[in-house]
Amino acid sequence: MLERFKVPKEDEVRVAHDALNETVSSIFEKMGVSSDDAALGAEVLVATDLRGVETHGVSNMLRSYVEGYTQGTLNPRPDMRVVRETPSTANVDADKGLAVILGPKAMQMAIDKARNVGVGVVTMSNAGHSGAIGHHAMLAAKQDMVGMTATSGGLLVVPTYGAEPRLGTNPIAIAAPAKSEPALLFDAATSAVAGNKLRLAERVGADMLPGWIAGLDGDPVMDEVKLPDRGQYFQLPLGGTRDQGSHKGYGFGLMSEVLSTMLSGDLPGMVEGVSRSSHHYFAAYNIEAFCDLDVFKDNMDQMLKTLKDTKPAPGHDRVLYPGLSEHEEEQSRRENGIPLHREVIQWFNDITAELSLPALRTI
Repeated sequence: MLERFKVPKEDEVRVAHDALNETVSSIFEKMGVSSDDAALGAEVLVATDLRGVETHGVSNMLRSYVEGYTQGTLNPRPDMRVVRETPSTANVDADKGLAVILGPKAMQMAIDKARNVGVGVVTMSNAGHSGAIGHHAMLAAKQDMVGMTATSGGLLVVPTYGAEPRLGTNPIAIAAPAKSEPALLFDAATSAVAGNKLRLAERVGADMLPGWIAGLDGDPVMDEVKLPDRGQYFQLPLGGTRDQGSHKGYGFGLMSEVLSTMLSGDLPGMVEGVSRSSHHYFAAYNIEAFCDLDVFKDNMDQMLKTLKDTKPAPGHDRVLYPGLSEHEEEQSRRENGIPLHREVIQWFNDITAELSLPALRTI
């Protein structure tokens, strides 16, 4: 997490992860979610906060989910059904269920298929938000597989040279296990800045960097500016401008669209000009179907250690690899609590009072 998005020390309130898990699970249950699914949803969100991925943890997302359940756009008791299936693939209809909860189930389906035939791929349509998709990819890594996830949904990002939003922030994630080193986990939006980071920016007053957003004419904003009011800007693909490689971010965004939406048999939101639901892609690669598991993990250790041992550039202490800082953050937050913004604590106080639940315990 960039420093500009972190909770300022003066606004920080620490919460133990088990207390946060309990409150989040209770809120899900009040929304009509079953106790097992509520516990699963809380686990995914709190695990995300533990790893420092606050964009997709409770701060931004839980209130959005509560709104979805309250307004009826999310189904608290979905009947997820298989539309089409082969030994290695499945296409499932989420019945408007929240993919934060259904995503782990779809990934486990992919893992089971990969265990039988080497590779498993599950696509999901008619779904709600999936949270941090890296969490689902890591479920495969924890079972000695390579996990990959992708998501499409929303109309927020303009294509290179475009003046109308055609894509969501369409993240892609991949996770791979190692023997001694923390697992590799790459999880990133294909936009220049993740959409949920803009919500953090609003909360902490962070500026937008050049190439993150565009004006309503599609022209990239190449100055450091305050985030404009909602509806007064578009997001840019990763790279920001064509000269800086925005065509690559644009292409990666389309890749998520193909894997998530097209393989589900649906049209992307850009065609109709509105995105009514999200689409998701879950893949598991059984390492032992390709090579010896111990060899793979030893090779991963050597690669990751080589990256960590890389000489740092001036002004930097070390080189990181994807997933390392999140692993370290989790150890710290398990011991010292999760830092939440005072505004988020106030939201929890309000919603627990409204739902007649005990207030969130802080440290």
